[in-house]
Amino acid sequence: MTQISNCEVAIIGAGPAGMAAALALTEYGLDVVVFDENPAAGGQIYRGITSSPLRDRPQILGKDYWAGEPLVKKFQASAAQKIHEATVWAVSQQTSDFAPSHFEIGYSVNAEARLLHARHVLVATGAHERPFPIRGWTLPGVITGGAAQTLLKSNAIVPSDRIVLAGCGPLLYLIAWQYLNSGVKIDTLLDTTPKGRVLSLWPYLLDFIRSPYFLKGLNLVREVNAKVNVVKHVSELAANGVDALKSVTFKTGNKERTVEADHLLLHQGVMPNINLAQALGITLNWNDVIKCWEPVADMWGNTNVERVHIAGDAAGIAGAWAAESRGRLAATDIAFKLGKLTEQQRDTVAVKLRQDYAAVTRGREFFDRLFQPPVQFRRPTGDTIVCRCEEITASQVRDTVKIGCTGPNQMKSFLRCGMGPCQGRFCSATVTELIADERNVPEQDVGHYRLRFPTKPLTLGELAALPQTEDSIKAVVRLKKPV
Repeated sequence: MTQISNCEVAIIGAGPAGMAAALALTEYGLDVVVFDENPAAGGQIYRGITSSPLRDRPQILGKDYWAGEPLVKKFQASAAQKIHEATVWAVSQQTSDFAPSHFEIGYSVNAEARLLHARHVLVATGAHERPFPIRGWTLPGVITGGAAQTLLKSNAIVPSDRIVLAGCGPLLYLIAWQYLNSGVKIDTLLDTTPKGRVLSLWPYLLDFIRSPYFLKGLNLVREVNAKVNVVKHVSELAANGVDALKSVTFKTGNKERTVEADHLLLHQGVMPNINLAQALGITLNWNDVIKCWEPVADMWGNTNVERVHIAGDAAGIAGAWAAESRGRLAATDIAFKLGKLTEQQRDTVAVKLRQDYAAVTRGREFFDRLFQPPVQFRRPTGDTIVCRCEEITASQVRDTVKIGCTGPNQMKSFLRCGMGPCQGRFCSATVTELIADERNVPEQDVGHYRLRFPTKPLTLGELAALPQTEDSIKAVVRLKKPV
């Protein structure tokens, strides 16, 4: 029988926010369990930092990557219980006659389903890459920039042969820089940032110049431009091939060109990983600057769901440094709610944390507006695939709106959009924008997918192994502390 354990605080995600929160909560004397899908802590930004085969060549990934090592090591040495390679597929509030109100967390490790009870939940699921729906983006040989960077960090694997990078945002240039450090030749970098956008952002420029991003970004772009064929202001893009990628066609100005390619790395920013937040019932708003859904939370990470906090990029994209501050702010508020701090103590601790957060997010608005993906790369047309799981095209989505479909949840009934293994993670924003475009209404009015648990694939064997009756649950539930 599956054993059920308990804790005071369950943290879902061991990236910068989750690790920082766990450290703070354990320092306050709270019993903490951290779930993470990866083999080791670090999240996407610090993935593989304690085991990377590039440890003897730190110059490849750069100082900002290795700056996360002290945080990861502190977290590993902390009193928090770490459950790695764990897939959390359900979080539900439970009340019974033998256990007071608590959250029941369903998760799987090594294909074995388990349950855990917690008084508070902190969602720190981080971010994932924004979809980049262009013609041919599902061909073998086309991957996201983040996936390429993961292979480099974790396994020191890089593509060979002809490589093209395409999209916008700092990560695209960072990957190019890291590839150059690895001795990899990049044939072309196609920058889709529209011409003249910088000039329209002068009201935000001063804060950006004073931000921690300015000089680093400037130096990064200069180094890449000096060594790579960078094509600016790309307005059209397509991957060509039948069974695999053969070439990339792009347009800049009035000129269309095609270059041969074996690998195309696509990236146009990141967005909050909201699947778990959606299923929990956390309110979401459409962020019209970075064009995606994000959870509504206050400065402490409080959401509309009582005793559920959210922190880091899962609450809104701001980067690794900001994620740490958000994680500690959430932890401080949770400690207050669990009686470990007075309100005055919480507020005193928060002063420095809020100052740190303000410092590392200065200039963010310029950053986000500059790298907002162009509309043609967010709202595809024709036979471009939108939902990769169900192979639904843009024209199918648009035609379905024309016959009366008004929102993403109705679209599920018509086309099964968002019902595949990723549960809409990779098509949600695109479907919302396409419906809004066809209806000529704001994205907020269109709404988003409604998710239910389980949010991740779960086998019937795993489900059947769980306690099924109140008597069987009583036999294994032994809460150490009242909740």
